[in-house]
Amino acid sequence: MQLDFVLALFGPTASGKTAVAEELASRFPAELISADSMQAYWGLPILTNQPAAPTRLVGIWPLDHEGSVAEYQQLAHAAIDGVLSGGKTPIVVGGTGLYLRAAMSALELPPAPAPGQREHWQRVYDSLGGQRAHELLAERDPTAAASVHPNDRRRVVRALELTDAGRSLKAPADRLWSPDTRHPTAGFGLEVPRTELLRRIETRTQAMFEAGVRDEVAQALARPISATARKALGLEDIARLGDREAAEAISLRTRRYAAYQRKWMRRIPGLVSVAADRPPGEVADEILEMVRARQHLPARRGRTANA
Repeated sequence: MQLDFVLALFGPTASGKTAVAEELASRFPAELISADSMQAYWGLPILTNQPAAPTRLVGIWPLDHEGSVAEYQQLAHAAIDGVLSGGKTPIVVGGTGLYLRAAMSALELPPAPAPGQREHWQRVYDSLGGQRAHELLAERDPTAAASVHPNDRRRVVRALELTDAGRSLKAPADRLWSPDTRHPTAGFGLEVPRTELLRRIETRTQAMFEAGVRDEVAQALARPISATARKALGLEDIARLGDREAAEAISLRTRRYAAYQRKWMRRIPGLVSVAADRPPGEVADEILEMVRARQHLPARRGRTANA
């Protein structure tokens, strides 16, 4: 069986995305492509739960690299196109909703800021204060300013960065969630009952400590590490707390993150929900049955790579 479109697989942390994707890849010619913002970093395979099976865009950035969704998008587009040109099916799998949409979307995202640019606008924000910095943004980009609160330092700074490049924070964000895709895409979202998901999260957290995540984090923090990489869930908790306290904090943060991922799953256009509280092979079989029947493929082709 060969599929002439892209498969996208999304779900909250511990929903079994990786296992289902690997089952799918064992059934027909396919390659896995990660859509996870933290798995893109090498040096934290335990903490970020990196897959054992070969997966593109895993461990591609050093820890001192400031990754961005725009940079990821370029890499993801190239990876998807490469897999398709090789006669295989790209299976894009991940839990970062924005990265998944960036991989699928035909929209060209604005580039990452030039060196020193973000620091410049951070200094401007801190010097002027949130209200005055927001007024400056309103002068440069009224539409973006209307969508950002003055106290949201990160987004105000990002919006000001974009004005330097003649871009707006507002327009790409809205269009990124449109149903347009570069290639025909069948997307599936894994649903797991809350009680089962919480149990899986607790089990995964405990397994991380048993696998040596504390040593991994210590080695990572002994080297230069970017602000982006520092956002890896649980890294700071492990660095400052004992095992028991860190495990509790990580479980809590992961539960909250999973709740956000569920919201993203409702927002991603065209995702078909699949019950995932069962063996990964059964989930993969159901997805394949729907694909074979072509029940849930887009009614029309999305935008092509050259559109």
